[in-house]
Amino acid sequence: MNSKKKNLVCLLALLLFTTGVHAGARKTVYPVVFAHGLSGFDNLLGYYYFGNDYGTFVGDPCDEFLETACNGSISSSQKALAASVAPFQSSEVRGTQLADRIQNYMTSTGATKVNIIGHSQGGIDARKAAAVLRARYGRQVVHALISVSSPHRGSPTAKYILDLGPGVTSVIDALAKLFGNTIYGSGNDGVAAAKQLVYNDYSSTDGITTGMKAFNTNYNVNTSNAAYWGSIITAQDSINTNPALYLLKEGFYNIDGDGYCLDDCDNDGAAGKGDGTRGNNDDDGLVGINSQQMGDRLQYNECALCFDWITVNTSLGYVSNLNAPTSAQMTSKSSVVSQDHLDVVGVPPDTFDEEEFYASILDFIVSKGG
Repeated sequence: MNSKKKNLVCLLALLLFTTGVHAGARKTVYPVVFAHGLSGFDNLLGYYYFGNDYGTFVGDPCDEFLETACNGSISSSQKALAASVAPFQSSEVRGTQLADRIQNYMTSTGATKVNIIGHSQGGIDARKAAAVLRARYGRQVVHALISVSSPHRGSPTAKYILDLGPGVTSVIDALAKLFGNTIYGSGNDGVAAAKQLVYNDYSSTDGITTGMKAFNTNYNVNTSNAAYWGSIITAQDSINTNPALYLLKEGFYNIDGDGYCLDDCDNDGAAGKGDGTRGNNDDDGLVGINSQQMGDRLQYNECALCFDWITVNTSLGYVSNLNAPTSAQMTSKSSVVSQDHLDVVGVPPDTFDEEEFYASILDFIVSKGG
């Protein structure tokens, strides 16, 4: 090989290594709406929700000259909305607010459909929003609905708080309203938010039916509301969990989220029944793996020298009825992302690459037609 050809090969190899290897996600057909969880949006323990560790929104494309505070792993023409709803409320309320935000966004941009990525309660809100939007438009508006770390079958954390009694919960509710009203506006209700995230109806005397079991019946996986449904599950052992979550988990309760039982057999606030072991990588500090699966269970594949990617775990099957997964789906730790509940939305300390993680979800959505 002559020197010119050799230099050309070396140049091409260098270009592939420096650009093609981390080429990034393709632009989605429809805009992506990011739906935040409880206590969001702009400030979560002092950090920007759906940001990297430095506060850059993962849906912000590098579309300006010499822009650096952006996600270089997504297309420069990617369209995304960081939707904001009441930080503390039920998903009946938050889901309707999310539908309002999406409808306004579609009107202003001319989009005909959207994709939704929801973290924690945001994944639950998204199910309500998809149903509301279908009713309003008379057609399917949400193409892909992806939940990340969402307590579809409840969280023991919510019941633990409510079980502390009115003397404590009233103080917590007051703080929630103060915080929520400051960063968002009026209408926050910490008790309503907690009752939403308990699996069974928490109180038979409050005049309303709450909890995830009833919510799942009303807003189950439904291809009329969204064309594609998938979920990403997170879990870590106690030592690796965020310090705030570690103290809660080790000092107050055991989430124990990998046991088999259709309903809440141990009355801890989440469907299923655990094995009694605290640090066995069956939860992410707030939500158990049993609770997180919806539709397809997705596998996040990390690559040191190439772009990360998402695949479907076909061995476990599809969860179409959120109140009745199979025993294997309830207990399997397969395809679990080893991060805690807060790592995946930009709250350190961690070494997690939030930008590439969400870019890989966007690229997966493209593969599903969204």
